[in-house]
Amino acid sequence: MPAPDTTCIMCTDPVGDCVSYGTMVCPACKSAWFHRACIQEQAMNAGIFFFNCPLCRDISFFGGEMRFMGIRIPPRFPTWEIDEEFEPEPWSHSRCDASECRYRYGREEAARTGPWELLVCSSCAARGTHRRCSDLSRSTTTWVCDLCVEEGI
Repeated sequence: MPAPDTTCIMCTDPVGDCVSYGTMVCPACKSAWFHRACIQEQAMNAGIFFFNCPLCRDISFFGGEMRFMGIRIPPRFPTWEIDEEFEPEPWSHSRCDASECRYRYGREEAARTGPWELLVCSSCAARGTHRRCSDLSRSTTTWVCDLCVEEGI
């Protein structure tokens, strides 16, 4: 839990007094608090080679944990070293993580639409499911994985 009056180390706005989807703490130093949007912007600008905690400068543990928490880190050099504009990384989670995948072509395959379309958790973006494997209707446009539901995110 952030202490009262804790501010985002990046934008200096308050992060609030409770843990939420929109706030994060550095997993390495546990001292730097930031908004999810602020750290995502840093990741997009820094790229995989320079993305680190703005306070303790940890790279390896910090980067791995941020990726696990749904922060997208593009596999490129930082924007300040690239002359041309960066195009967003086309990668996203591409595996069905349902306890029993029913798709005959396997967990790694998906259709663009229909019952075998892969939905990615709208909270963590770290897990996915085919619509049919989790009994989701055609009208369902978002899905939250069991881990995020258990955490109350």
